[in-house]
Order: sequence, then C-alpha cells, then structure tokens
Amino acid sequence: MDEEIKKDEFKELKEKLFFKPKHVCDTSAKAEIGVADEFCEGYKAFLGEAKTERECCAWFIRAAEMNGFEPYYPDRTYAPGSKVFVNNRDKSVVLAVVGRAPISDGVRIAAAHIDSPRLDLKQAPIYEDTELAFFRTHYYGGIKKYQWTAMPLSLHGVIVKADGERITVDIGSDEADPCFVVTDLLPHLAADQMKKPMSEG
Repeated sequence: MDEEIKKDEFKELKEKLFFKPKHVCDTSAKAEIGVADEFCEGYKAFLGEAKTERECCAWFIRAAEMNGFEPYYPDRTYAPGSKVFVNNRDKSVVLAVVGRAPISDGVRIAAAHIDSPRLDLKQAPIYEDTELAFFRTHYYGGIKKYQWTAMPLSLHGVIVKADGERITVDIGSDEADPCFVVTDLLPHLAADQMKKPMSEG
C-alpha cells in the first residue's frame, strides 16, 4: 500500500515538475501556421531550383534585381540608398545598400553560406572499365558516403566550349529526364560489406 502511495505521489510530482514538450502546431494560431506554410512553399521552390552554388547565385541575382539592386561599378559614384550587387564568378554574391555615414563609422553585415551537398565530377571524369563508362567523383557537403547509394540524382553544371560558349547543364530535374544513381551492392554480393562497420562499408 505504501508503495502505491509513493507511486501516486511521484506521478503527481512528475506532472508538476517535468517539462512537457508540445508540437508548435498545437500551440500556434492557424494564421501563424498559414504564414509559416506559405514561407515554406517559397523555400521549397528555391531548394528545387537552386541546387548548386552557381544556381543559387543566379537565383539571388534575379531576386536582387526584382528588388531594385543593380550591378556595382567601381568607377561610379553612388548616392545613399543605392542598391548594388557584385557577382563573384557566379559562385558568390555580395549585396550592399549604400549608407549615409562613412564606413569608418561602422557597417551592418549579414552573411550566409551556400552549402550544396553533391558529388563533383573531377577534371577528367569519364573512364571505361569492363565495357562500362564510369565517372570519377569526389563528394562535398558532409553527407556520409553510404547515403549516396540508391538515391535519385540529377546532373547540374556548366560546360565551357573551346570557343568560349557556356552551356548550362541540368539533366534529371524533369521527370522525363534520365536519372543518375550510385548503385549499392546486391545482398548476395554484399556479404563482406554487411560485416563491416558503417565507416568502412
């Protein structure tokens, strides 16, 4: 009987003292959830369109121009309030709004990093083995090697031809496109692999 009383007291004390996590959707107003959902749709569209640094930069520049930003030219004089941007080799973008006070009085900086987990093709990427064509790659972005296998992938990049013409490549984003996959071993061929720790598999 004493044990039952102690259990009841403990439950009551636990109810008072323990933190009870609640899902944000259960505690937020519907209007607030609607605003979050609307923001997420725009973010999802951005993620779908801008999968590499170059694609992100092109997206940023389009968005900047729609909001009154124009390319920066060092030989021009800009009035306070002017909105300018610098495109750094299509891999990073700097946006600035010209202020009224000199830079020696301080500046406000907001920085963001473009992180595009991916498999990069090496300089001479294609080789043949056992009558199959293979890509030489290295991976970037902190994803574990085993996470690449059996994952539908698309090919994004820029080709510069000998005459200087630039060709943008995007194969795999459209459902009608071919799909790239890093194949995993079939179970009956993976006996040794399955015995290894994840870091070596």
